[in-house]
Amino acid sequence: MITLIGQYDSPFVRRVGIALRLYGMPFEHRPWSVFGDAEKIRPLNPLVRVPTLILPDGAVLTDSHLILDWLDGQMHQPLFPRAEPDRHRALWIAALACGLADKAVSLFYERRLHDVTSPVWMARCEGQIGGVLAALEADRASRSHPWWFGERIGHADIAVACALRFTAEAHPGLVDWHALPALAAHCAAAEALEVFQEIRQPFIPPA
Repeated sequence: MITLIGQYDSPFVRRVGIALRLYGMPFEHRPWSVFGDAEKIRPLNPLVRVPTLILPDGAVLTDSHLILDWLDGQMHQPLFPRAEPDRHRALWIAALACGLADKAVSLFYERRLHDVTSPVWMARCEGQIGGVLAALEADRASRSHPWWFGERIGHADIAVACALRFTAEAHPGLVDWHALPALAAHCAAAEALEVFQEIRQPFIPPA
């Protein structure tokens, strides 16, 4: 059986868990923290990062995009489009969402874990987050389908919803939902799905 390591308050772990459920692939979930369970993770992943995925043959995959690429390869109908131009467009949206989540993580660490913070670095992170939100809002608003690239939910949809939930919980007030009506509607539709309700965890700040 596949084993997924990491807590669901990580947008990267969560997007993998949701994809596994949507694909109907059974898996064991080990909600290990990179802070509290680092010594458990290190033998499997020397980067001590999550998500980490252990395949049935014992092989280990790291990085959510690499993991999803492997999962897609097992499916006849992957959650990234196969045909261009939608494939590279979906990859771009997912990359923006994951980049936004990365910046939200960096901003949290700067504010929470450093005794002396850098106003320049925080302003840079906030500016990058704001720029990505504006770009995603404009793109989503230009589309009329229920999901970003059609009638069926895909990895881009999942990545955006997971990234925005994390950002809003880690940085209350940073996401102005009133200024992002298309993204707000998109995230509400995703979070209402049973799989999003199942694969979720409130943000737990590291001790």
